[in-house]
Amino acid sequence: MKQQFRTIAIYSSLKNEQVLQIAMQVKEILESLNLKIVLPRSSSIKLKDIRPCKDNEIIENADLIIAIGGDGTLLSTARKFGSKGLPVLGINLGNLGFLTDIAPEELTSNLKSVLKGKFLKDERFFLSAKINNKLQTYISLNEIVIHSKATAQLIEYELFLNETFVYRQRADGIIISTPTGSTAYSLSGNGPIIHPEVKGITLLPMFPHSLNTRPLIIRDNTNIKIKIGHKGEADISLDSHNHISLKSGDTVSIEKTKSKLTLIHPKDHDFYSACRNKLGWSLGTPNNKLP
Repeated sequence: MKQQFRTIAIYSSLKNEQVLQIAMQVKEILESLNLKIVLPRSSSIKLKDIRPCKDNEIIENADLIIAIGGDGTLLSTARKFGSKGLPVLGINLGNLGFLTDIAPEELTSNLKSVLKGKFLKDERFFLSAKINNKLQTYISLNEIVIHSKATAQLIEYELFLNETFVYRQRADGIIISTPTGSTAYSLSGNGPIIHPEVKGITLLPMFPHSLNTRPLIIRDNTNIKIKIGHKGEADISLDSHNHISLKSGDTVSIEKTKSKLTLIHPKDHDFYSACRNKLGWSLGTPNNKLP
């Protein structure tokens, strides 16, 4: 197949010996294929004979960015570069690694195949949040969480979908997650696992003071507004990265962004296989495939 990528960026938010070793291995593979290597200044990786570039130069000139680390590193890469249109390929050094799916022991064969054009494209959407309709916009790939500032203390909030009132609730907070985020924090709150191709957003109350509350799955083009009530102060967190204080009466507006993340996977990537291997879904696999 035709080669797709010619200028490759290497990024990590982690700084340890394993990351450096993998980065050097990636460098050797790229050099063997006569590909240009660039390093973002914001990356923790420093390689001999490669001058770090400004992030905007990476966005303008690179065809692909390789993220080395766990899903946290890939989230950082997605916000900095993926949201600007740069495709992302993840090398998994973490525990679960739903987004970073090349294991170090399979690095050489999988990376060479991808760089020779044998790969799958996987598009994911981001969520954006504005507070009180201010110009400042925050983005997240996994989830936006509105939660109580204090431990074991409820907050009160009102939920509106497309300007229609849905409910007023008292809870520890609420998780608003994308299908990508359904295997992240939302999963630990007993939220549903959503296939990445489903065009939906999950609303999951956290420890609600109600016996009847359930997760709600809505269309991804829905405008979400959450108004903080008079019970206590709250925080908003985006992918566990940004943390902003909210006060009584504040309104958070959430919607899908126009920009999308393009993930690059090896040809044999399979979402259900990832669920089996990383979540312990299955006792095994069948001896024979279905006819």
